[in-house]
Amino acid sequence: MSRLFWFGLGAAAGLFVAKKASEVTKQATPAGIGANVGEGLRELAGAIGSFGAEVRAGMAEREQELQETVERQTGFTPGRRAPKANGKH
Repeated sequence: MSRLFWFGLGAAAGLFVAKKASEVTKQATPAGIGANVGEGLRELAGAIGSFGAEVRAGMAEREQELQETVERQTGFTPGRRAPKANGKH
């Protein structure tokens, strides 16, 4: 019984090692490297998109703060056109 156990354990370990070796060699092929690079670029593009969205949101928030400050200190509302001298728009 003990020999059968050790034989089974050795066979399972051998299959596991063979599977892992196959995965590693597949990743080392040009197609595997390309897939890894492609996945990395997709993650980078997503991160850049998120960063851009956060920057735009921050810019909009800061612009609103500045407009409120200008309006509070000068009474002028930024973004509205002042009437022309002759009263026409």
